[in-house]
Amino acid sequence: MLLRKLYQILQFLFVLPLTLPFFLFMRLFRRWLLIRIMPLYSSRIGHIALNTEVHLCERDAGINVPKECHINLYYHAYKPANKQLALMLGRCLRVWPSWLLRPVFILNSFFPGGLIHEIGENTSYDRDVYNLYERIPPHLSFTAKEELRGKEGLRIMGIPSDAEFICLIARDSAYLNTELPGQWDYHDYRDVDVQNYVLAAEALANLGYYVIRMGAVVKEPIHSSHPKVIDYATNGMRDDFMDVYLGAKCLFCISVGTGFDAIPQVFRRPIAYVNMVPIGYFATFLKNTVGICKKYKLVSEQRFLTFKEIFSRGVGFFGTTSDYQAQGIEVIENTPEEIKSLVIEMLERLKGVWKPEQNDDDLQRRFWKIFPVDAKDGCRPLHGKICARYGAQFLREKQDWLE
Repeated sequence: MLLRKLYQILQFLFVLPLTLPFFLFMRLFRRWLLIRIMPLYSSRIGHIALNTEVHLCERDAGINVPKECHINLYYHAYKPANKQLALMLGRCLRVWPSWLLRPVFILNSFFPGGLIHEIGENTSYDRDVYNLYERIPPHLSFTAKEELRGKEGLRIMGIPSDAEFICLIARDSAYLNTELPGQWDYHDYRDVDVQNYVLAAEALANLGYYVIRMGAVVKEPIHSSHPKVIDYATNGMRDDFMDVYLGAKCLFCISVGTGFDAIPQVFRRPIAYVNMVPIGYFATFLKNTVGICKKYKLVSEQRFLTFKEIFSRGVGFFGTTSDYQAQGIEVIENTPEEIKSLVIEMLERLKGVWKPEQNDDDLQRRFWKIFPVDAKDGCRPLHGKICARYGAQFLREKQDWLE
């Protein structure tokens, strides 16, 4: 870490003679042309995709857009976590070299009046609280050559060009322990066992769908011998391009709420969330989305908290493993049967064959009456219009949690 900071300081001093004229131009000619700069949060696939897409949607909606003549410039604050995403962003943003813009951005922060030259953050970071996804199409797109490359990638994986497939991402600590060792272990409460997803994956496969287990670095393979369950994370076929292509083209994505599902989100693909935690950060603004959370167990009493207790105790927004430990809470994964029920509900809703039971709407109403739809993260809103639904079968079986 110390060597990295030293390198950045030396780099800053080395390029200063080149960047100083640009900085002076930016400041002196502000009256005629406002130049704004934004570092892209590039080190994590979820942030490079989601934060940027939300920013572009807000820009198109006229949010955080100056009235005067202006130009927006961007640079990657870190090495991009996915080269294909960086390439595609370069086609819809003015992404300049970081060696040039980073020193200008830093230099600008030292002088009064510099904030006007910063684009700043989104209204709510990586959350579409204005429900702009509903009316603004995706900003990223594939070229004709990339479309051919993607179809060839599917063929190599044994997936026919007309077949529908579903992406599955099960979070474990392997990736962050490899890329950022010792920095993210406080998020271990979000980890899951991929083997608990086999029942759901094979149920979908038996219905004729391909299920592709995603992931760049994972703890273990998924234990399924079904020919339509493909462990892309461990079979040697994964690369940055196919990560994006698969996420963009899937029928829907099964996720715990982790980095990869940002790709289906920005391409407006449906998401089925299981083992979602913390529940208070459920992506409620996404259409065609259903989800269920992990179960919050009060260890001292050997019972699960009701939904009302989860939120009245603040547990629904806990962000570190130590938070749960301090309150004597253990988060318990969804069972294979609960996962299967949720993904089948998602599939049937998408195919228009979902048949709700008589009290399903009432259960949804009761759940969302408890859910804190006006919650904020600091001063940032977490939810806009509620578009998602909570898992129907889960609520039927846990009606006492709604009391």
